[in-house]
Amino acid sequence: MPDSAPLPPVRLHHEAELARAALSTPLLSRAARLARWAGPDTRVDAGGGLAEEQLPAAAELLGLSGDDAAAYASEAWRVALDAGLVEIVDEEAGTVRAGEELNQLTGGSPAEVLAVWLSVLETVVADASVPDLDDLVDGLDEGAEIDFSSLDWDPEAEAAFLDGVLGNLYLLTVSEDVPGDGPVPLPALAASMIVPDDMGEPTNDVLEQVSDAMMRLDDQFRTLEPVGLVEYQPVDEAVMADADEEPAASLDDTDVSRYGMVRLTPLGVYGLRARLLEAGFEAPAVGELADKGADALLDATARFGQAAARAETEQWLDRREPLAAARELLAAARGVDAGAPVRRLRCQQALSLVGAEAEPALREVLDDPELGGLARVWLSERGAAGVPAPSEELVFWLTIDTVAAQLAAEGNSEELQALVEGLAAQHSGFFATAWRVEHPATADVLEAMGRLHPDKRVAKEARKAAFKARSQQAG
Repeated sequence: MPDSAPLPPVRLHHEAELARAALSTPLLSRAARLARWAGPDTRVDAGGGLAEEQLPAAAELLGLSGDDAAAYASEAWRVALDAGLVEIVDEEAGTVRAGEELNQLTGGSPAEVLAVWLSVLETVVADASVPDLDDLVDGLDEGAEIDFSSLDWDPEAEAAFLDGVLGNLYLLTVSEDVPGDGPVPLPALAASMIVPDDMGEPTNDVLEQVSDAMMRLDDQFRTLEPVGLVEYQPVDEAVMADADEEPAASLDDTDVSRYGMVRLTPLGVYGLRARLLEAGFEAPAVGELADKGADALLDATARFGQAAARAETEQWLDRREPLAAARELLAAARGVDAGAPVRRLRCQQALSLVGAEAEPALREVLDDPELGGLARVWLSERGAAGVPAPSEELVFWLTIDTVAAQLAAEGNSEELQALVEGLAAQHSGFFATAWRVEHPATADVLEAMGRLHPDKRVAKEARKAAFKARSQQAG
């Protein structure tokens, strides 16, 4: 995951829907039931855990049975305590009472319910990075302190690893260039943390590391599922049985689902975004710009993918009268800075969503050297009458601006290569004129055309034109 670059914007479900999902998660619902059940006769031990003699009654209340019933009841109680659903009145006597946070679950707003759920999530994520309790007990030294070296476990490293995995899962879920609706195979998620980007075929040693990581992640996602963060299909037990014989993380296995599949829930997306924001990442959500100015909209959506930019722009336009919105967008699109071409591209895309009411705003900028080209395109596409023909200078300026925007927004994409080939084919002597265009990005665009065009002769013409453009700019 990038350390500083903004993450792709995410479309969050409505808070009310998320709050209902939070209340229905197994772990929070159990914790809430125990908090409402607790009374004057409820007792806790010195660590705040529910007294052992009361665990059977707690498990029965929660409808739990089997060997793990008491453990699940104890976990739910600890979550209730950590989340403030119950609080200790007298540590010496071991008495408790309902906590203030319990009222937020029963009568609070969706945001208050989600705040409680986020505190539960933090507890569970912390638990997930701790090894099995039996290993901890075995690791106690004579001074009753944990000897981490004997466990081969670094708490900070393990927590950082899980945070990294969850961050990658979030990125895979919200990115436009990957299918975000499908589950992610556990081997791919483990490999994203271990296999170097520049490694071709993973070595056996690396595959063994991936296999070990999968086993850890299997335990961790089993822990995270009851809090509603993920939907998880565990690793097939047969795979676990064979893990000691050969690496279990063959990345090209045809039945990859046997190795575990994980999917973030809508509530999980909300929770991980909150954690990322808390950690200092820039993790935008669609709709955050609806009450901002057009300058903020165009600057932010310049970094968005096409679908997210459109969704954000639609929400922004919904709050404004079309003519006023068009004027504001056009004013924000001006500029000669490096980001200006992408702003104008996003402006053009935004204006494509505006109806005929915006026509006066487009006619007002027909003579503007930066906006006149896109204004003519907009008016012509709608069959408007009396649209003046563009000058050759304006056509070339708009061409350079468009390629510069595509280059900044998408890089050396196939679409841009097709555009470059089309421009060179349709305009004879294109480069002889293009290098003279007074646009800050002229030289960069011509250099990019030289890189992208497959015809060596045309590419050489583009590079020569780029050199002339740089010489002109320097002079």
